[in-house]
Amino acid sequence: MSRQQREALDAMLRSGPRSDVPPTVEEQRAGFAAALTREAREGVATRRTVLGGRPALEFEPPGASARGRLLYLHGGGYVVGSPETHAGLVGELAGRAGLRAVSLDYRLAPEHAFPAAVEDGLAAYRELLATGTDPRELVLAGDSAGGGLSIATLLAARDAGLPQPAAVVLFSPWTDQTVSGDSMRSKDGADPIFTEADIRAYAEFYVAAGDPKDPLASPLFADLTGLPPLLVQVGANEVLLDDAVRLAGRAGAHDVDVTLEIGAGLSHVYQHFYGSLDEADAALDRAARFLTGHLASVPD
Repeated sequence: MSRQQREALDAMLRSGPRSDVPPTVEEQRAGFAAALTREAREGVATRRTVLGGRPALEFEPPGASARGRLLYLHGGGYVVGSPETHAGLVGELAGRAGLRAVSLDYRLAPEHAFPAAVEDGLAAYRELLATGTDPRELVLAGDSAGGGLSIATLLAARDAGLPQPAAVVLFSPWTDQTVSGDSMRSKDGADPIFTEADIRAYAEFYVAAGDPKDPLASPLFADLTGLPPLLVQVGANEVLLDDAVRLAGRAGAHDVDVTLEIGAGLSHVYQHFYGSLDEADAALDRAARFLTGHLASVPD
């Protein structure tokens, strides 16, 4: 893939202003939305809806199969982000997979600390099942905090006696609220977006007075037995690298079918940069095939 593209992306990500004065939560949300928001790809219809008592955004690609449904949980450190900021990414994944999708607007910290996001994820998952979605035809995906939340949602569903979906895709998942991964330090400077201090600040907002080792806050410490097949994609140049690597290792140790992809020279949730980064387009294509491949294996 293109080294020039990777280098240009890295330079662009480093060009954002850094201040010694931490931005307010409102400023972080506005800045995140301004930097990241892209509309869904042409032809993908979107509409607002409600799922599990929370606002959500539905996506329907042209010619979407009547079979199969994608639940997406967006990233943003549990503090920023929304279905709107991720409409481009979700629309791309849904379009490439030919699946109807719904992106959940779960509650954010610090106004709604852990376990609010997990409660919302579980409520959405529960409603999809209760309204007739066959779990064998349901897949999940999420990025960053939404990747960790995807696993936490399925752990909560398992503990509630609900069936698991067909497959899950995770882009650069944040799975450890204790911020203990070696890459927090070894990738300092290589990561053009985050520092260890940034991640700790989000963790303090999200966990608040809770236990950062709670398996639903930090799925890295959970018993992952019984989870569906996982595809984990992560960039080599990110402080959250070890969150993905250790999660994949733990999943494998718990007899979960897991595929880990580490993209050389790539940054956090590089899939956002489809259309300008060849690796992003290729990763989304692989993610789409992974999801539909597991749906295709379900007997009629």
